[in-house]
Amino acid sequence: MDFRLMGLDSPLLNTIHHMMDLSDDNAEAKNFNAPTRTYVRDAKAMAATPADVKEYPQSYVFVIDMPGLKSGDIKVQVEDDNVLIISGERKRDEEKEGGKYLRMERRVGKFMRKFVLPENANTDAISAVCQDGVLTVTVQKLPPPEPKKPKTIEVKIA
Repeated sequence: MDFRLMGLDSPLLNTIHHMMDLSDDNAEAKNFNAPTRTYVRDAKAMAATPADVKEYPQSYVFVIDMPGLKSGDIKVQVEDDNVLIISGERKRDEEKEGGKYLRMERRVGKFMRKFVLPENANTDAISAVCQDGVLTVTVQKLPPPEPKKPKTIEVKIA
């Protein structure tokens, strides 16, 4: 807003106007609260990868649709001993000479999901199978801890 248009043309108002303009420029240049590009990319990849999680008496099962992907395009990892990460990339089909897309609806690009595993998940016993475009990751459960037996202490007579 220009104060001179309203008939207010004092040095003090010009200084305030100049300071307000500078603060707008700095806000755009240095917005420390804005998410990083990596965060935005990972958030989009996670939002676009739906998953089903099932619990069985002996295991946890994660089911994710992965149509058209080869096993080399999918990566299953465990991070920090309790975070299961399923990620990969779906690449665009190469265009053949003379053909062009009229409509492109299938999703291409990176995908990722992170799951925090429960304490009783055995991260040393994880298997992953991709069959008919469906990835199934099975995480076995640890056996329940043995209940501690009470310790008997012999009482001596002095």
